[in-house]
Amino acid sequence: MKNIRKRNPSSDAAEIIHRRYYEGRPQRLAELAEAEANDTVARKIYELRKRADLTQEQLAKLVGTTTSVISRLEDADYEGHSLAMLRRIAKALNKRVELRFVNASRRTKVA
Repeated sequence: MKNIRKRNPSSDAAEIIHRRYYEGRPQRLAELAEAEANDTVARKIYELRKRADLTQEQLAKLVGTTTSVISRLEDADYEGHSLAMLRRIAKALNKRVELRFVNASRRTKVA
């Protein structure tokens, strides 16, 4: 009889998804981390703009860009965030950008 390793059953959706699609797949984990980073930046820009009570058009004028650029930056699927643009947005909102590097071995949270 083969020795089959049984996993403990789980009803946690995030855990099931992680096991099924990401566990042992470094490329997928890297893609997930990148998607999460893009989502975080997009959400932060949106939140800061809303807190400042600005429309996309108003923020675009302050930054010196177009409304469509601000719209793209607030889209979680957008992958073109540049540090220069983030600094321009931060300056327009009287903020500053902070950047930090963390260990690559730090596990990405799912969900």
